[in-house]
Amino acid sequence: MGAAVAVVAAVLASIGVGVYALTDDDGDRSTATSQQQGGRDDERGAPEGGGPEREGDGEGDEPRRVESGAVTDSLSGISLPVPEGWYGEELQVGAALTSKESYDCPGDASKTCVKGGAYSAPAVVLGTRGGTAEEVAKADIAANAEESYGGEAYGRITSHDVLASKAVAVAGQKGYLVRWKAVTQEGSDGFVQSLAFPSPSRPDQIVVVRFGVDTDQRQTVLDEITEGIEVAEDGSGSGQDV
Repeated sequence: MGAAVAVVAAVLASIGVGVYALTDDDGDRSTATSQQQGGRDDERGAPEGGGPEREGDGEGDEPRRVESGAVTDSLSGISLPVPEGWYGEELQVGAALTSKESYDCPGDASKTCVKGGAYSAPAVVLGTRGGTAEEVAKADIAANAEESYGGEAYGRITSHDVLASKAVAVAGQKGYLVRWKAVTQEGSDGFVQSLAFPSPSRPDQIVVVRFGVDTDQRQTVLDEITEGIEVAEDGSGSGQDV
């Protein structure tokens, strides 16, 4: 992404907000969502019934796109608000938000980057260690920055500034966020944020929301999403443990 939320159309092999929208052999652009560990696209859940406007029928390999309102992370029992100019998708593990504005990645023009992205996942799935929300957020931010703005898409991250490190309330839980400005070797710099908090549906499981947004975008979109995270309408997750 310019917040690289990388997408693999068939197998969800790893997780990253670094947003490359990969292209298949026919030249069709894949849907930009974060990658997820384990499983395939056609196994990802999608919200059912009424609610926000959606694009597509949700069948096949691609999850339904939520164009407004909020997208549900059933596993963690939360919903994430969809900002204007973005869309959301529920994944097998978590949920993703992606900016609709895209461009050729500055470090590799064969890949497509987007202006911003965010996704939620349990800390254990990301491999982020820590016993508290603060420990998890502080442990996650460097990996988040590297996946969002490091590598081929933007070259290496040359430096970073810490913009925030503070406690926050998220979906009725005591959470913590760390926000950096990452300076890249090529192309846009980025705002990256790791937000951690206990899942409302299983408090012993910490949820991480990773953000990455190009610095020519509104930094306030990070606050908009953070403040808009709520307990899912049914008040519970899918009942699965990770």
